[in-house]
Amino acid sequence: MLNNKQKILFVLRVAMGWIFTYAGLSKIFNPEWSAAGFLNNANSFPKLFAWLASQEILPITNLLNEWGLTLVGISLLLGAYVKLSSKFAILLMTLYYLAPLKFPYPNDHSLIIDDHIIYILVFIILITYDAGKFCGLDERLKK
Repeated sequence: MLNNKQKILFVLRVAMGWIFTYAGLSKIFNPEWSAAGFLNNANSFPKLFAWLASQEILPITNLLNEWGLTLVGISLLLGAYVKLSSKFAILLMTLYYLAPLKFPYPNDHSLIIDDHIIYILVFIILITYDAGKFCGLDERLKK
């Protein structure tokens, strides 16, 4: 039987898993989707984001974006390799945060903190409390 903290971590993990799985699949199944527009409009680190959008690198960027989101989501839903996938998700969320950033405004409706920062904090919580072991496969995978 799970205690209240474990139940909250389980629900938080599954909710984030659903968000990421859907975000990834919605990109995979949309043949028009590309990260190019987002990357080419970056406000911070424009050289980095322009490189990620270059013709040579963009197919890899798109693939990592689409499947990275999807696999992070599936990992969270199953509770398998949650610490590893959460670290990758933190990297993705950091890039999503930095690209449009016009400090101190990450977007038109936020001051310093936006949803990507909240997601990063959630992933830190999932890592810290080893959330994959609550109704997840991480406990079994350790054996």
